[in-house]
Amino acid sequence: MAEGNAMDHSKVEQFSARIMEDYGNTLRGAMLYLGDRLDLFKALARLGAVTLEELAADTGLNARYLREWLGAMATGQYVHYDAQSRRYRLPAEYAPVLADEDSPYFAGGILQLSVPFVSMAPRIAEAFRNGGGAPEEAYPLETWQGMERMTMPWYKHFLVQRWIPSLDGVKEKLEAGGTALDFGCGSGLAAITMAQAFPKARVVGVDFHLPSIERARANAQAAGVADRVRFEVADSDAVVGQKFDFVTTFVVIHDAADPQQMLHDLRATTAEDGTYLMVELNLSEELHENMNLFGRVMYPQSTLYCMTCSLSHHGAGLGAFMGEKRAREMASAAGFGRFRKVPSDRPPLPALFELRP
Repeated sequence: MAEGNAMDHSKVEQFSARIMEDYGNTLRGAMLYLGDRLDLFKALARLGAVTLEELAADTGLNARYLREWLGAMATGQYVHYDAQSRRYRLPAEYAPVLADEDSPYFAGGILQLSVPFVSMAPRIAEAFRNGGGAPEEAYPLETWQGMERMTMPWYKHFLVQRWIPSLDGVKEKLEAGGTALDFGCGSGLAAITMAQAFPKARVVGVDFHLPSIERARANAQAAGVADRVRFEVADSDAVVGQKFDFVTTFVVIHDAADPQQMLHDLRATTAEDGTYLMVELNLSEELHENMNLFGRVMYPQSTLYCMTCSLSHHGAGLGAFMGEKRAREMASAAGFGRFRKVPSDRPPLPALFELRP
């Protein structure tokens, strides 16, 4: 090493410790997945302070595995451990995030997605070498269940209560029997939520992914709104020629193979006095503006899913680089005359863009 460039060995040691911590966090993600998958967080929230033996008896799960899992949760500070009583307790403040599926803070979908996404790393490594990417059909079916649960709090707690009322005239149109299209609808939760909230409205959900549409139809049947919401397997060009008062996409555009063409199609589908709500990643095109928690999550997720799915279809591969500036430029090129970022007092939520002809 050249003189004057002496290495700071204390920083080497600190970075080495960080790598060990990140490795532990990666493996702990699998432990969180198991806790969600096996309803262990729900059991801890229900039981309060509990011994290993009591938890095993209540859940019917193997005590030896539970002991190791509880050790992972205690050392990771997800669960409090009292050495004297040998009891484990999930802090009350953690239950809305880990155990309550009706909470706006529920993170079970994120935990469920961690294993399917990480499992794709060897496939993504090949794309690094050879280009292309991993198409949607390469992912485990559990991926779509995780996505459904990840976005579920948006639809339960924000879509009807905050987002739609913040848009000019949309609530009134839907109440009067207007039409709504959710494009890239996935398992249909947004469309179903709108059908439940606005009984007179006609709601359509469209997605090119057949397994998701099949799940959406089952979800609508279970919710009792199968007569008010219709789900179709199609791409954006198939809806051109139809007109809707309200069009939505929920974190769809940044995944698209041809996002600009998709926006052109959605512009043609939005009625002249209608509204398009584009919900997208709350990120900037500029890396230095994403040096935060959301950036640390979304760049890995984009690499393992969003960007690579687009590139697998020889697409644009926008991924995490879908910021407000790019969204505004693409909207203008698609023929939308008005563009507004809807103010939000909750930065962890996605960015909401209101587009009108």
